[in-house]
Amino acid sequence: MKVALVQTRTPATPEAARDHVLPLVREAAAAGAQLIATPEGTNVLQKDRDTLAPLLRSLEADLVVQALRQEARDLGVAILIGSALVRREDGRFANRQVLVTAEGEIAATYDKLHMFDVQLPNGETARESATYEPGDRAVVVEACGTKLGLTICYDIRFPALHRALALAGAEVLTVPAAFTRPTGQAHWEVLLRARAIETGSFVLAPAQGGLHEDRRGTYGHSMVIGPWGEVLAHLDHDAPGVLLADLDLAAVAKARRAIPALLNARQFEGP
Repeated sequence: MKVALVQTRTPATPEAARDHVLPLVREAAAAGAQLIATPEGTNVLQKDRDTLAPLLRSLEADLVVQALRQEARDLGVAILIGSALVRREDGRFANRQVLVTAEGEIAATYDKLHMFDVQLPNGETARESATYEPGDRAVVVEACGTKLGLTICYDIRFPALHRALALAGAEVLTVPAAFTRPTGQAHWEVLLRARAIETGSFVLAPAQGGLHEDRRGTYGHSMVIGPWGEVLAHLDHDAPGVLLADLDLAAVAKARRAIPALLNARQFEGP
C-alpha cells in the first residue's frame, strides 16, 4: 500500500488552511498514494481560544473538511484528516480525526482522548482541556485493505491505547500531530518507534511544522515507522511537504510472530 503524509504549516483561518493543504494533497495523489494523511489541526491553528471559537463549525459545515471530501471524490483516494478542530452539537469543541473514503464519505471519526495539559521546562505551557472536550472511545477502522488505529498527538505518550488498538486488529497506527519544538526534538522519534515496536505495527505520523501565525512553533519531521521499529521514511525539516512510503502489510504479522508481546502480556497485581 502506498501512503503519503502531508506536512503542513496550517494558517489561522479555515480559508487559508484550505488553500494551503489542497495542493499538497493533489501532489500526494499524483505520486500514486492510496491513503493520504494530514496532521492535527488541518483545518485551522489558533491557540487563542477567543479568536478560535468564532471560526469553528460542525464537522458537516467545516470548510476544510468539505473541501477534502470533495478532493477525495475527485482524486479517488482515501484521506485521513489528522484532525479538524470542530464545534460539537452541545456547543463544546472537539479535536477530531476523520477518515474520508475515496467516494468522499466519512467512514469514521475519533476525538482525541488525552488533553495536552503541561508546563514545559522552558516555561511554555498548554492547557487543551480548557478548549476541547476529550473523547471517550478508541477507534479502529478499515481502509485500503488494512485496519487503522486512530490516535492524535499527545495520545502517543499512552502505550495502553496503542496496545488496545493493536489487539482490536489495527495494523497501522496513525499519529497526526502538532508537536512543540522542545518535545519534538527530545521525544518525537523515540516515542513513535516505541509504539511501533511494542505493537508490531506501522506508524504514520504526519506533522505540523514551523512558525505559525499564532506564534506557536511546531516540530515537523513527519515519519513513517515500520513494525520492527525502523524509520521507513521521514522529512528532516519543518517545512510543508509530502512524504511517500510503500507499506508491506505482511511485515506486521512477521514482526508479531517474532516478538509476540501482544500475546505474552500477563495480568498482575499492583505494588
